Amino acid sequence: MAAPSPKSHFSPNVRWLTTGAAAFERMLPAIAAAKHSIRFEMYIFRADETGESFRLALTAAAARKVKVHVLLDGLGSGQLPAGYWKELHAHGGEARVFNPLTVRGFLFRDHRKLLLIDDRVAFVGGFNVAHEYNGDGITHGWRDLGWELHDPAAVRPLATAFDGMFRRFDLAHRVLRRIRLPLRRRVRVGAHGPVLLGGPRVLRDPFATSLLKTLRRAKNVQLISGYFVPNFRLRRALRRVARRGGTVEILLAGRSDVPIAQTAARTLYGSLLRAGIRIHEYQPQILHAKLAIVDDVVYVGSANLDIRSFGINYELMVRVEDANLAAEARAMFAADLRHSVEITRHAWRSGRSWLTRLRGHWACFLFTKIDPWLVRRQLRALG
Repeated sequence: MAAPSPKSHFSPNVRWLTTGAAAFERMLPAIAAAKHSIRFEMYIFRADETGESFRLALTAAAARKVKVHVLLDGLGSGQLPAGYWKELHAHGGEARVFNPLTVRGFLFRDHRKLLLIDDRVAFVGGFNVAHEYNGDGITHGWRDLGWELHDPAAVRPLATAFDGMFRRFDLAHRVLRRIRLPLRRRVRVGAHGPVLLGGPRVLRDPFATSLLKTLRRAKNVQLISGYFVPNFRLRRALRRVARRGGTVEILLAGRSDVPIAQTAARTLYGSLLRAGIRIHEYQPQILHAKLAIVDDVVYVGSANLDIRSFGINYELMVRVEDANLAAEARAMFAADLRHSVEITRHAWRSGRSWLTRLRGHWACFLFTKIDPWLVRRQLRALG
């Protein structure tokens, strides 16, 4: 049984979802209690025991005349069997596949994770719906986290963003041009901060732009990212914080489901360690959480600290500025460090054989050059 998800001390509108299991324990009863509408958007949805519990809950909601809309990514959820949502459709619900796999547009993925209930509560975070996310992140299941938001000012823009994606799920010709402008909007969450929506053809990714701006005067920074291949500007901003005497700590995956991404990330450690940044790798399970704490500002959502999240995938992050919430986030960060190993500069250098360096450079080239180049070609083809 997962630990209960505490409400934040700073606001009754925010509840921490401290693990994937804790998130599911809140999401499923919320679906069961829905009265009017459910919007459900997910990158990975699997037909396993966890997925089946969500399918049954969503179908039951549709059977009691709740308006149920499901949007799943064509790559991340592409293994679902034919007819998986037949019963949902029979009760009036609707499940769509975002950007079904084609040669023309396969690089653009919907990486967002979002559940909206009755236009009153939103669940956001890094967790997908699959068995591996249904755990405590220590003894079993991947390490993940998120937020449950009750602020109407947060729910409304998220509902609008979902509806736009749901209508244009098949990425028809020129669709990226039509939907890029709404994705560039920065919508405030109450008085505390914005919902940040990113995607392809967003000229300045809102999350990256906000994070870079916040880092300019930062003194105390903690970052958690399952995949870490940041661009030069973010690496430089982090080094500058450390060199002017600030604290920068980064928690990354010690075990990864994408080994080539981990190879690329470790190649970038050197300049960060030389600048005085402390890097830790999480050990018990695969790390999948996305969390950034910069002084009193906290970011939670679906975006990793990599180039794909900063301008290729559709992503969402929520930014809240509050000292108490930041303190709670740092307490969770410190708890995760107890299950992590610090990577020292000496240990990093001693493990850098010529073959390791070669593999690392090729991995970085793939993620920072080849992937964006292919994306630009597909953007031109889509018009």
